[in-house]
Amino acid sequence: MRIVIVGPGALGCLLGGLLSKKAEVWLLDRDPQRAERIIRNQGISSQGVSGSWQAKIPATARPEDIGDADLVVICTKAYHTKDAIVQAKSLVKKNTAVLTLQNGLGNAEVIAEVVGETNVLVGSTQQAVTLLREAHIEHVAKGETVIGHLAGKVPVSLRQVREVFNKAGIEARISMNIQGVLWSKLVINAGINALTAVTRLRNGELTRSEHTAQLLRAAVNEAVRVAKRKRIKLLFDDPVTKVEAVCEATAANVSSMLQDVLARRQTEIDFINGAIIRQGNSSGIPVPVNTTLYQLVKAVESSYQQEVPRPQNPS
Repeated sequence: MRIVIVGPGALGCLLGGLLSKKAEVWLLDRDPQRAERIIRNQGISSQGVSGSWQAKIPATARPEDIGDADLVVICTKAYHTKDAIVQAKSLVKKNTAVLTLQNGLGNAEVIAEVVGETNVLVGSTQQAVTLLREAHIEHVAKGETVIGHLAGKVPVSLRQVREVFNKAGIEARISMNIQGVLWSKLVINAGINALTAVTRLRNGELTRSEHTAQLLRAAVNEAVRVAKRKRIKLLFDDPVTKVEAVCEATAANVSSMLQDVLARRQTEIDFINGAIIRQGNSSGIPVPVNTTLYQLVKAVESSYQQEVPRPQNPS
C-alpha cells in the first residue's frame, strides 16, 4: 500500500513514521525547502511513549514525484484543507481513499468538493503528539483512532485503512456513528483548546483552578446543547466529566492551539469554537462563552507583534 501523508506537522510525522513500518509512505509538503530539509535530515525522529525511533521517509512538494496513491491522509491545519486537497488531487484515482484526521468540523465536506464524497473517509484520533522542532516529535500519549464514512457506509477502503493502521501499532476501529465521533472530539476541543491558548496552561491545569474549570464546563455545556439540537449522539453520557478526565489523562500535554499561539501562528479557532458558534446560530442556541473564547483567541492572534515583552530581570 502506498500512503501519502499531507502535512508534516506533529500528527502527520507520527502517522508517517509508524505507518512506514508496514507500507510505502511519502510526505507531501506545501513547502519544497522544508521537504528537502526533511530528506537531508534523515526523515522523522520521535521520542516518547512509542520509544525513540527514526523513519527515513521520502518527502516532496511535487505530487508527480509520488505517482498514484492507495491512501491519502490529510493532516494539515483545518484552514489549509482546501489547498492541501487541491495539491494532492492528482494522487487520487478511482480507488484511492482520502482520510481526514483534522480538528474541527467541515474538513470532509471541503475535501469532497474536490475529489467526490465516495473517496472521503473521516476520523478522529486520541494520539497526543507535540512537534518539538521540524520533523522531530514527542509522542506524548497513545489513543484510539476511530474512522468512518460520512454516509455511514463501510467501503473496502475503510476496512483496509483500519487493517494497515492496526498492523502499524495505531489502534483503529470503524464507527457507524462518525458524526457523533467528530462532534464528541469537537466538544472536548471546545472545552480545552481555546482556554489553554488564552491562559497558556497545560491541559491538566485547567481543572485545578476553579476559574478555568467553570469556563471549561460552560463552554462544554453550550456545545452539548447545540449537538442535542442537531440530534447528534455523542459518545459519552456526561460530557463535562469526560472533558475533565481528558484534561487529567493529558495533564502534561501542550494543546495544539497553545502550540500555535506560542509559535505565533494562526490557530484553528474558526473550526472549533468558531464551528460551535456557527452551528449554534443556525440552530437558535446562544453560545456566549464559546463566543468570548473565540474572540479572545482571535485577539491574541491579531496582536502577536504588539505583545508586551517580559522583563529581562523581573524584580
